[in-house]
Amino acid sequence: MDIDGTLDEAYERLHRTGPEFDGWLSNHGPMAVEAMVRHGHAPQVHRWLDLYTRRLDDLPRGTTPITADDWRTALGDPRRLGDWLAFFGREVTEQPWRTVLATWWPRLLPGIAAGATHGVIRTGHAVHALLDHEDGPRLAELGQALGYWAARWQPVPLTTPAGTADPASALAGVPRVPDQTAGINHRLEQLTDLPDWPTALAALRPATEADQARDRLADLTTAAAVHYLANAHGSAVMLVHAATAPMAVLRTLPAVPRSQWATSLHAAWAASAAVTAAYTPAAPAPRHSLPTAPESAEEVFALAVHHGDEHVIKLADTSLEVHRRTGNGDALAAVIRAAGLIEEL
Repeated sequence: MDIDGTLDEAYERLHRTGPEFDGWLSNHGPMAVEAMVRHGHAPQVHRWLDLYTRRLDDLPRGTTPITADDWRTALGDPRRLGDWLAFFGREVTEQPWRTVLATWWPRLLPGIAAGATHGVIRTGHAVHALLDHEDGPRLAELGQALGYWAARWQPVPLTTPAGTADPASALAGVPRVPDQTAGINHRLEQLTDLPDWPTALAALRPATEADQARDRLADLTTAAAVHYLANAHGSAVMLVHAATAPMAVLRTLPAVPRSQWATSLHAAWAASAAVTAAYTPAAPAPRHSLPTAPESAEEVFALAVHHGDEHVIKLADTSLEVHRRTGNGDALAAVIRAAGLIEEL
């Protein structure tokens, strides 16, 4: 995947920066460069980083070390971000990374909304890189991703799936939050009082076996990518995460015990549904107004890299995987729409 070491070099540059900037915005650099390298665009990575890193903040310092005995009190406390980064930096060097992941994955999954789902997305990209090749910069990236997730840990109201709906039908049945005038925290807070929310979450057909959970998670990713095409005007940036979050979980499954796959599906479904509820517009765009897919999937990713926005690149990464698996051209067309709605880097 990374013959010339470009990804490791990019990680080393990015690990001098923090997981957030401008107060709370997520540093997408590690996610975007992993996708760019994997899709054959390593030559563009450092030029892209030269532009992107101008906006980033320095790596935060820790104050009080987190231990195996007191981690629960620090979970979800963004003031302890530096402490969490240091904690997981030690964890991934003192233990096998798969052991760390198997321990912390079920602890962190209930807080999958962390950083507007960027905690789990960054983790998924880090795991994807480690599954290809294990070395110091990639282990450090996993530690940074898990630390960010733990510091921003934020749950969404969960209801175990118990219905008969496939992911596309279940996603179509998700109700919108009534007030879409503020940020994601305000929108997610409304889910608790949304009368139809538990019913909507329960509508998904449950998975009784690990492989079934994996396949349903893949179908959820497809449904969210296709949903984006007609609904991106609700929020062209934020609705990207309804697809990229379940994709991150899907890519992590090979590295965690199969006994955790069903709960991984449930958490990913809740996260994707929550973002959908928070940002889906009142009405989809008319079909005739939407772009159509080009013939070449590679052309779509090249367009995303040329555009430069990190969200367009991440959506392209997910959409190309959806298209490879299903042949659904709407997934590629979703990237074209994102590029038309989101400002270029």
